Formats: sequence, structure tokens, C-alpha cells
Amino acid sequence: MDVRPQLIDALSALRDSVAAVRLPLPLPGAPRARQTRSELLAQLDDYLLPRLKDPEAPLLAVIGGSTGAGKSTLVNSLVGRRVSQAGVLRPTTRTPVLVCHPDDKDWFAGARVLPELTRVWLPPQQQDGAEGDELPGGDDDGAVRVETATTLPRGLALLDAPDIDSLVVSNRILAAELICAADVWVMVTTASRYADAVPWHLLRTAKEYDATLVTVLDRVPHPVLAEVSRQYGALLTKAGLGDVPRFTVPELPESAGASHGLLPATAVAALRAWLIHRCQDPAARQQAVARTASGAIESLNARMPELASAVAAQYAAAVRLTGAVEDAYAKEGARVRRRLQAGGVLAGDALTRWRAHPRGASSAELLDALVDSLAELLRCAAAAADERVREAWAREPAAARFGSAVRQVDPEDRIGLAVRRWRRVLEELAEDEVREMERSVAPDPETVAALLAAALLGGRRAGRAGERLAEKIGAQGALRLRDKGAELVVTYINQVLGAERERRLAPLDALEVTPEPQAELIAALSVVQKERKAA
Repeated sequence: MDVRPQLIDALSALRDSVAAVRLPLPLPGAPRARQTRSELLAQLDDYLLPRLKDPEAPLLAVIGGSTGAGKSTLVNSLVGRRVSQAGVLRPTTRTPVLVCHPDDKDWFAGARVLPELTRVWLPPQQQDGAEGDELPGGDDDGAVRVETATTLPRGLALLDAPDIDSLVVSNRILAAELICAADVWVMVTTASRYADAVPWHLLRTAKEYDATLVTVLDRVPHPVLAEVSRQYGALLTKAGLGDVPRFTVPELPESAGASHGLLPATAVAALRAWLIHRCQDPAARQQAVARTASGAIESLNARMPELASAVAAQYAAAVRLTGAVEDAYAKEGARVRRRLQAGGVLAGDALTRWRAHPRGASSAELLDALVDSLAELLRCAAAAADERVREAWAREPAAARFGSAVRQVDPEDRIGLAVRRWRRVLEELAEDEVREMERSVAPDPETVAALLAAALLGGRRAGRAGERLAEKIGAQGALRLRDKGAELVVTYINQVLGAERERRLAPLDALEVTPEPQAELIAALSVVQKERKAA
């Protein structure tokens, strides 16, 4: 445990890289990756970094297990008085309870370990847990209740964790994080549940992390004690955990849920002696702490690449979703330009007004009809692009993250406003051109604007518009206006479709799914491995 400061710095940087990871898209494997991230942060924040910085801090043994395994009764019995509420109500333990010797309380009063949990101290008059007194049941979210007991030796702390299979999701998450904070994992199961999947998941996790592990087979009826113990031992051996210390507690009235009783001292004597030996014998303590710390560091070699792969998958999915939107709008933009060249805007009412202009339709009416037709073309393009996006995103599991955000939001007002702005700029171009002409021959600016709009938007259908425009303002003036107007049309079409595209991408962009965290995770792990070898 003589740790180089460079290794602590490398682990701190790795911790920051893990904290920066975001996995917002609902991809296969994402829930597992989020759990891995949470467990990594818990292990680094609650155990590994505090332990490496303070190797002489008290040994923390976390008592974990399934609902009704008797964890609280076991903790109370190890301490010798009631410090954690036990009973038939499940789950009993909601707020975790940490018990230590009074001389060690400063180690746990601050944020050295479990920094995210607020410390709650029991009032002095309740600390003895006298017969008949009710201990706080504990519903303090984000808190840990700290108790002191002179019956525990200096250098040893016990933590009674919530049930690992609690019906309350937050309890399950907290239980997993607390176990990650342990120097010693004490896994409690019962004679009726020792083959359940949940405790075995934790046992295999402890093996994967090479943590210092103890198992307690609790509430074993006397008639089957030997047989159940043998079968449990066989399962441990088959799982590669045959060398794990195993303790058996027989079924007693207290362990069955009596309100205020404790197990007889003899029932927990062996476990208590093992824990005390771990904290008081320097060699045993060194072995327990170093094994768990080393195992946690070594486990990073597998867990960090797994997390990095999940980050890469998130970014790849984000790129596909973004590409689908950009491709849809690019195709619709090209279609709009083709429609313009073919005179698609000069149709319906706009075509009628054009044919009637100037005798049967005024220049203002022609402009109104052309503007409305252009706006409708752009609205149809945005709707078609959205339909393409919906079809593409329907094939992507990650798109489920956005739900109704994929649906078309009617862009009529936005597109109509943008096209009206285009019309006003076009009118200003016409006014500027007319202003340069001699007063005696200057045409009506509105007529010039209407002919210019028809020439720009009418395609082959409005070939006569360019000729009539040249007749009004001269060939050079008409050429100048058409060049400026054509550039203006392209600019506004790109702006309108670009704005709609960005609106569709906004929910995805807000997630800030980037490729950098993947490289940062691998780089941080590489530095830790380098410092580990140097140590």
C-alpha cells in the first residue's frame, strides 16, 4: 500500500474521464454500460482513491445481501447492541448504517469515503438502543447514518447496506455502490435463498474484482445445517470461490425476526473473530486491503474498454441519426432546385396570375401568388424531409430516445415569415435599380419586382418574364438584377431548409454525444497501467 503519488493522480484523471461519459441513447448494452459507469465511479470515489490516499484508515466491511437475509440482525449482533433496525417489514434497511469505534469517527464524519452521502448522527439519548426503543427506520435519501460503539475494536467499521434485490430501484443502486466502497465484502444469504441469482451475481463480481470476500449462510435450520452448508460449499467451489471464508449461522428466534433480540454471541463469534483479526493483525490487514485495492485496479483493464466501446457505439449511432437528417434535407434541397428550374413554383394560382399580368392581375397580386407558391414548395420539402427522417430513424434503436420529437412540427409560420423576408429584400433590389434610372423612363418598382420574381421562380414557364424585365429596365439592369436575385433565392432556400434541418437535429445535438470520451478513457487507462507497472 506504499502507493506512488503518480498512480493516485492517474486514477484521479481516470475517474474524471469516467465521470465525463454520457450514454443517453437507448442502445442494446447501454443499461449495462451505465451501470458499469456508476460502479466505476462508486469504486473510485468511495473506496479506491480514499484507500490509496489513507492506507491507515479503518477497515470497512460492508454487510450486503438479499431481502430478509438478516443483515441488520447480524450487524447488531456483531456490535453487541441494536444499531440498525431489524424486523419483519421488508425492506427494513433503507438508510445505510455505518458503525465504528468512537476513536475512528473522524475517519467517517467527512467526505473521505462515500462523499455523495450526507452524514446523519443519532442523538445521544438514542445511541444505546435500549429495549423497547425504536431506531430510526431511515428514509433519508442520499444519507448514511453513522453510529459509534465501544464494543467494536479500533480500526474496524461495519456498514449495513440496503437489500441488493430491493423493490426500490434507488435502494438497489445504493447497495451496489456501497459494496464497491468496501475493503471486505461480507455477503449474507440464507438457507432458503443461497442458490438465488442475485447473491451469486455479487459473489461473481467479487471474484472478478478479486476483492477480500466473506460469505455468511444465515438462518439455517438445525436439522439441515450440515447438508445445506455442504451444498453451499460445493456451489462456491464450482464457482471458483472454494477458498472464500464461509460462516454459518443457525436459525434462532432472534434471526427469525424478534423485535429487539440479538443473536447469541456464540452464533457470530467466528465471524467477529475473523473481522477483528483482519483489522488488528498487521499482516492480515495488509493482505485484505492490498488484495481488494489491487483487484479493483486490475479490474479496470476489462471494464474501461467495455465502457469505451459503449461510448463508441453511442457516437456511431449519433452519427447515423445525424446523417439521416442531413441526407434527407440535402435530397429535398436538390429536389426544390430542380422544381425551380422546371418552373414548379409557377403553378396553380401563381400561373393564373402570371398569364393575366399585367391587365388581369396586378404586380402585387402576382408577387403574392409567387410568394405563397414558393412557401408551399418549401413546406412540402420540409415535410418530405421529415418523412424521410422518420423512415430512417425507425430502423435505429437509438431514435427511441426522442419519441415525439421525431414527428413533424408544422413549420408554416416559420417558412412563411422567411419567404416574406425574401420578398422584401427582392423588392428593395428592384427599388434600388429603378432609383438609378432617369425619372422619365423609370418603371414602377413593384412591376420590376414581380417580373424579377417570375423570372427567378418560373423556370422555363416564365421565359417571357426576363424579356419583359429587360424592356422595363434595360438588358444590363435586368442581368444585374437576375444575378443578385438568383443568389438571393439560393441563400434563402438554403437558410429555410437549413433552419428546419437544425430544428430536427437540436434534440440530438443537445445530448452532446462526441467521440472524445472514448479516446480519453483509453488514454487514462493507459496512464494508470503505466504507473501501475512503475509501482
